[in-house]
Amino acid sequence: MIIVGRKEEKQFLTDVSQSKRPEFLVVYGRRRVGKTYLIKEFFNQDFSFYSSGILNANTANQLKAFNSSLIEYGGTEKKKPENWFDAFNRLKQLIENTNKRDMVTGKKIIFLDEVPWMDTKKSDFKSALDYFWNTYASSNPDILLIVCGSATSWIIDNILTDTGGFYKRVTRTLKIEPFHLKECEELFRINEIEISRDDVILCYMIFGGIPYYLNLFNRRLSVVQNINDLLFKESGALHYEYNMLFSSLFRNHENYIKVIEKIANSKNGITRNEIIDDNIQSGANLTKVLRELEQCGFIRKYNNYNRKERECIYQLIDPFTMFCIKMLKNNDITDWNVFYNTPKFYSWSGNAFELLCLNHINKIKSALNIYGVESIEYAFKSKKSKGGCQIDLMIDRKDNVINLCEIKYTLSPYEIDYKYEKELLNKINVFKEESKTKKAIFLTFISYSGVKHNEYSNIIVNEINGEDLF
Repeated sequence: MIIVGRKEEKQFLTDVSQSKRPEFLVVYGRRRVGKTYLIKEFFNQDFSFYSSGILNANTANQLKAFNSSLIEYGGTEKKKPENWFDAFNRLKQLIENTNKRDMVTGKKIIFLDEVPWMDTKKSDFKSALDYFWNTYASSNPDILLIVCGSATSWIIDNILTDTGGFYKRVTRTLKIEPFHLKECEELFRINEIEISRDDVILCYMIFGGIPYYLNLFNRRLSVVQNINDLLFKESGALHYEYNMLFSSLFRNHENYIKVIEKIANSKNGITRNEIIDDNIQSGANLTKVLRELEQCGFIRKYNNYNRKERECIYQLIDPFTMFCIKMLKNNDITDWNVFYNTPKFYSWSGNAFELLCLNHINKIKSALNIYGVESIEYAFKSKKSKGGCQIDLMIDRKDNVINLCEIKYTLSPYEIDYKYEKELLNKINVFKEESKTKKAIFLTFISYSGVKHNEYSNIIVNEINGEDLF
C-alpha cells in the first residue's frame, strides 16, 4: 500500500473501520484529487461490493453496470434490475450471503463510487439508497457503507444537508483536499521524478496539488517537456481537461464556465453584482452556480475586512483552472520554453503564486509560529478611489495581532526600495484608518526567493520564503 501523505485521513479510516457500529461514510472532494485511490489502497480493494457510476450514462446503463458489479461479487441474477430499488434489494441479498469481509476488521465494506453519476434525471437512486441504509444496513454493525463522489455540490445538497431520508443518517464524513507542496514533492520522489523545489512550486502553480495530474509526469522528460507534452500538445493527456472537468461535475456546465471565467478576469476577485452582465443573469441560478463552484473548491467567497456581507468577494483559487483560462483557452501560447521568463510569464506567475499561498494558509501560520492561534483570513480593499490600497491576505488573530501579508514571486530575492517602502507604509496607515483596529499590525512578506535585506527592509516584521511553504 503506497499512499502519499494523508496521515490524518488514514487514521480516520482506521477508526471508522474498527467501529463497533454500522457506519455510513461519505467521502467527497474535487475531481482527480485521489478519493477513489485512497479508499481502494487503504482497504486493499478488499470490498464485499464495489461499483462506480458512469459519466453521462442514462439510468438503464447505470443499472446495467451496477448489475455487472453484483455478478462480479457473486450475484446470480443476469437480468438488469428494473429500477434502483430492485438493484439495492439484490445488493442486500448479496451482502447477507457473502463471506467476503475486510481481513483486518471483519467489516463488510460496500463502496459506491461516483454516486452523483448514478443519480440520473428522474431516477429513483436517491430514494433506493436511502431505503437500503435505513431499513437494512443501519441495523448491521458489521457493515461499512462508503459513498464517494467528485460532484461535491451533489454530495452536500443531496446527502450531507438533506432534510429527508438522509437527515442525520450519515455517521462520518471525509473531505479529501489537494496535496500541499510537501506531499507533491513526496509524490514526485516516489515516482522517481528528479525535480528541484523551485520546480515543485512551479508545478503547483500550474497543476495545483492534484495527484492525478502529477502522476502523469514522465520521469524521462524534464519538467518543461512534461508541461509541454501534457498541456500544450493536442494529444496531451490534459489538453482538454478543462472542459472535461466541468462537464463531469455540473449539468449545464456552460453556465458554470461563464461565471468562473468572469471571476478569473479579476485578479483579486469580484462581487456578485460585478459578475452580472448580458450573459450572466442575477437570480437563484447564479446563487446556485456560485455556491456549487465554492463547494467544489474552484472559488472562495470571502469578506472584505471593512465591507458588509452583501459585498463579499468571489475569487478563483484553483491553480489548474486559472492556468487553463489564462494560458490554454485562447491558444496563443504553444510552447512553454518560449513563454518562460517573458513579461507575460511574470504577470501570470505573480497571480499563481498568490493562489499557492492562499492554499497554504496553515503552512504560513506554522512558519509564523501561530498554528495553534485561532484566526480568520480576510482581504482588504480600501474605500478610497485615490490613495487607497488593496491587501490580498490578512490573518486576523485572536491574540490581538493582524498579519498584513504582501505576496511576491521573483526568481531572485525581492529588493525593497524607497518607493516601495512608502507604498507599504501607506497600506498600513490606510488599513488602520479605515478599519479602526486597535490590534498590532505585523507586515508579513511572503516571497518565493526571500527578501534582500537593506536599509528599507526593516519595515518587514515577518518574512516567509518558498522553503517555508513546504
